[in-house]
Amino acid sequence: MRTLIKGGRVVDAKSKINDCLDILIENGKIAEIGKDLDFVSGDIIYAEGKYVIPGLVDAHCHLRDPGFEYKEDIETGTRSAAKGGFTSIACMPNTNPVIDNQAIVKYIINKAKQDGVVNVYPIGAISKGLKGEELSEIGELKFAGAVAISDDGRPLKNSSLMKKALQYSSMFDITVISHCEDLDLADEGCMNEGYMSTVLGLKGIPSAAEEIMVARDLILAEYTKVPIHIAHVSTELSVDLIRHAKSRGVKVTCETCPHYFTLTEDACNGFNTLAKVNPPLRTKKDVEAIIEGLKDGTIDIIATDHAPHHEDEKNVEFALAANGMVGFETALPLSITYLVKPGHLTLEQLIEKMCVNPSKILGLNKGSIEIGNSADLTIIDPDEEYVVDVNKFSSKSKNSPFNGFKLQGTVYYTIVNGNVVVREKVLL
Repeated sequence: MRTLIKGGRVVDAKSKINDCLDILIENGKIAEIGKDLDFVSGDIIYAEGKYVIPGLVDAHCHLRDPGFEYKEDIETGTRSAAKGGFTSIACMPNTNPVIDNQAIVKYIINKAKQDGVVNVYPIGAISKGLKGEELSEIGELKFAGAVAISDDGRPLKNSSLMKKALQYSSMFDITVISHCEDLDLADEGCMNEGYMSTVLGLKGIPSAAEEIMVARDLILAEYTKVPIHIAHVSTELSVDLIRHAKSRGVKVTCETCPHYFTLTEDACNGFNTLAKVNPPLRTKKDVEAIIEGLKDGTIDIIATDHAPHHEDEKNVEFALAANGMVGFETALPLSITYLVKPGHLTLEQLIEKMCVNPSKILGLNKGSIEIGNSADLTIIDPDEEYVVDVNKFSSKSKNSPFNGFKLQGTVYYTIVNGNVVVREKVLL
């Protein structure tokens, strides 16, 4: 139960470490951090030339278990997460049955302990059955182990119910995560409304469908004085609205995903269903605004929104294809390639977005390298280039538009609670 990580550059945004150090792990915890640590017996990991960072924390993913295990299950989903450097993940409630009661929360926690290789935290549903009609038993969800509540994928249309959800959440100190979409305005569109949707002859979703609901939720958060977290922000005006709300003292945090700072609606050209996602990929101007929001701190988190789908659900007409893409195994290299390498973010700032902030918002004691903490660590080479090959993904599903992309940033080791799960780029 002893492991020594030797000679890596340890970088941690929370404890402000950026130095070549050794880390001693004993019984799943970080026991010592320093130079030239003595070591008698156990496992030695030589990390010279590599970076040792906190294990990544994903605040938004879909494990499809229970109910849709043909797309993904807890075992394959957590293995995919580990391959991408994630040690803790929070899974959304749009399963079958929905995560709207104590039994399903406990099922996920227990199954993750049995079959999972990373820490799994369930997110409960705001409304029963995700129907938007009646609140779930929020206290029951929290006490069973849910770390947040959300109706992700099924936006909460009823403003009165959202107000009540915020008020109840404050009583139980649980985060509300909002999927912002006006379904009437989206009107069953299938990509961003604009030039490319016109060229392809596809029904578009106006950016206003997201922005109107962002504005509503910001107003409700200010009115109730309760924190809210906005999921997968994708438009310029959404970023501006959140920036303005923060300047007014509204308790709001938000996230974006790698596809919103790397791809535009042009990726849908040729009716490419792998680029079909909700909210849809937007314009170059929106991508620039997302990057600016990440730079100035308006956007707190980079989440994956890992959304596995079977090939049969993507290999159909664009309008009929399922929304979403897998994201665990590309999130870190996309962030390094498109944010760190061009100088938009430092590695420390990226660690803040992918480790520190998601831990803080979900109330987890994760995302930092400190003595006494669980040894959740990722060892990476941020300079190593590789070409994405979806056939090598550990996820059951391969629905990624990034196949063939040349990226920088390779995960060499993923260590979860002191257990080495990925060693020398190989999943154990």
